[in-house]
Amino acid sequence: MDKLKINIVIAGRTYPLSVNNTKEEEGMRKAANAINNLISMYEQNYAVSDKQDVLAMSALQFASKLEMISLNKNDTNEEEIKKLNELTNLVSKHLK
Repeated sequence: MDKLKINIVIAGRTYPLSVNNTKEEEGMRKAANAINNLISMYEQNYAVSDKQDVLAMSALQFASKLEMISLNKNDTNEEEIKKLNELTNLVSKHLK
């Protein structure tokens, strides 16, 4: 299948990309829009004159959100495993 050629604008620069399908294109465009919105927010709320600084701050915010989701998921899995083990032990005791 041929890849779709798209252009994404981030911080005023255009980046040509190839994507596999329209769903991936939509995801890329939404991500670029989120990045541009965050850049605008940083530029309006902080005295930042260098685009590299706002890009770094934006990257840090997105990466930290991903890490928090991952950490929360791991915590949830550990709690679920602990509860399942407790239930398994309880059932085993009653079956003996």
